[in-house]
Amino acid sequence: MRHVGGAATPAGVDLTPRDLGQELRGRRVTLRPLRAGDYRAWLEVRTRAREWLVHWEPRRAGAPYLSEDRSSFVARCSMRERDHQLGTAFSFGIFVGGSFVGEINLSSIQRGASQSAYLGYWVDEAHAGRGYVPESCVVVFGFAFSELSLHRVQVAIIPRNRPSRRVAEKLGLVEEGLARGYLEIDGVWEDHVRYAITSEDWAERREAYEKDWLGSADA
Repeated sequence: MRHVGGAATPAGVDLTPRDLGQELRGRRVTLRPLRAGDYRAWLEVRTRAREWLVHWEPRRAGAPYLSEDRSSFVARCSMRERDHQLGTAFSFGIFVGGSFVGEINLSSIQRGASQSAYLGYWVDEAHAGRGYVPESCVVVFGFAFSELSLHRVQVAIIPRNRPSRRVAEKLGLVEEGLARGYLEIDGVWEDHVRYAITSEDWAERREAYEKDWLGSADA
């Protein structure tokens, strides 16, 4: 697994502009920031899998769904690049064999006494169940703990979202309980099950994670 980035310190992370195009690689997946040239591939997946995705995405009641025009996509790429420069969030497209299949991100990064972040992900329905998301999670865990020096990564999942909960279970994330009315999802305030992994967990499980998810493609 290859990580490209600056060295982290307790106060933050030093990522220079040349690092903004960095790639993180797993056994089958490549993670990199989305850019304007990815719009067509992104839109094709979002259009085809819209019904699969929108029921799980944050949206205030009465608010429009995520804008999917090119200008909005390019604006989001620019916003994410700024977040990257500030060290407040890191967003990646998930690519398999050069094809775009989903997204994964670390958001709401807190420093100081917290040293934590939230993990979010989605995958194309056509590629669900193939292990690309847990593999991507392991790659991002390595980045979060080894490169960013975070102490804790949290995931919040709607209880009935079994595919997403299955990812957390496959990775052995610790279930920490139910947060009532945690997020407004598709216009409804939804409870979420909270899971987490700490840097101590990562140190204990890293070898097993890398053997199970990042080993040889022929393994």
